[in-house]
Amino acid sequence: MKISWLLALREFKERWANRSFRWMLFFGPLLIVGVIYLLLISGNQGASAMRVLIADPVNLLDGKIVSNPTENVTYYFYDDYVEMDAFRESPKFREFDALIEVNEKVLINKKSFLFYRDAPSLALKMKLKFDLERRVEEVLIAQFTSLKEEEFRRIKQPLNIDFRNVDDPYNQFNQEISWVGFSLGYLMMFFIAVFGTNITRSINREKASRISEVLLASVRPYQLMIGKIGGNWLASMLQLCAWIIIVGAGLYLVKEFVIPEFFTPEYLQGIQVRGAEIKDLGYDLAVAENDQVNLVYQRINYGWLIPNFILFFIGTYWVFASFFTALGATSGDTSDGQQFAVPIWLLLGLSIFAGYNSMAFPESGLTQFFTFFPWTAGMVAMIKLAVGVSTTEYLLLLGVWFIQLLTGSLLVVLAGRIFKNGILSYDHRNSFKLLLQWLRKE
Repeated sequence: MKISWLLALREFKERWANRSFRWMLFFGPLLIVGVIYLLLISGNQGASAMRVLIADPVNLLDGKIVSNPTENVTYYFYDDYVEMDAFRESPKFREFDALIEVNEKVLINKKSFLFYRDAPSLALKMKLKFDLERRVEEVLIAQFTSLKEEEFRRIKQPLNIDFRNVDDPYNQFNQEISWVGFSLGYLMMFFIAVFGTNITRSINREKASRISEVLLASVRPYQLMIGKIGGNWLASMLQLCAWIIIVGAGLYLVKEFVIPEFFTPEYLQGIQVRGAEIKDLGYDLAVAENDQVNLVYQRINYGWLIPNFILFFIGTYWVFASFFTALGATSGDTSDGQQFAVPIWLLLGLSIFAGYNSMAFPESGLTQFFTFFPWTAGMVAMIKLAVGVSTTEYLLLLGVWFIQLLTGSLLVVLAGRIFKNGILSYDHRNSFKLLLQWLRKE
């Protein structure tokens, strides 16, 4: 193990000496923070004007909602219930962009639903929420209290409006959290592709320069293989940890300084609050109504995902890197090694497909296969962990992780045997017959 550790440090120093590696330590996570910022900004997009139909069968709002109507929102009242299919398909309601359901229950549970054809912008969401909330407050004050409006609003409970697409009234197709797992799996594949390729190049380079012949005079083949895998693993973990720290710091700064300043002025128009409350209120409202802000800062359980991401990154890197090592050991020259890298890229592509398939068809037989297949297990595991798993499912994923470790260990032993018996072979044509000959030799 000591020899493998020394070889791993040698590989790590080679990676550190690469200027592009050091640059990517800092610019890679900054790019990710920039992409996340654009994602947050995208949550402000949407329709800026709407014709809204309010279905009020009990005449709770008495046919009025705002005293000072604006040009971007026009309200119409309907004194009966509206079925969702009728609103979606009937020509009678095609002129309306959204439907708000209001009944006597809203006074008790403080919740209403708004179904839209095209998603409203964040500013319009807050306008709709503000108008309906103020009108419901007026009804509550008139019917149940003797308080003045200002006194009531100091003790009131906020009204919750659930915004839903009219084509998906039950939010069945809401898969944002699945995409978080897919993005983490994709990031995992990116690191594996970059650092796994370095392993093959290193083996080809040392084999061509005959440095490996000198090394094999004092170390065993599998020690050399483990050293190369370990050195690139140290480099990848250093970069991965740096990315996690910098991205985490970037998200914290965005939360503290960017969100309150950028999001607050637009959708707090007309809401009377003290200056000291603007920052906190701006963040709270952005989280409540901006789906992307809510996803990044509320719905993602970082304390759960990041440790499991590192765990499955280790297992997936091990099985891929071992395969990279085995292919590098079989190559006769550099061009031959590039041809043997084709199966690796196919496996990486298969992992991406496995992730998409597990989001679209989480219970399918193909997804179950990808869960146990060592080269796709890491991607599928991240999606399952992001969505949520039971204790039994998590133990099953840990079992798959051990399968990855065993598969990688077997490949390293095979790679060492191939490397040892093929070290003196140059410019040969690879074939399965030749590989079998090398594997049979001790």
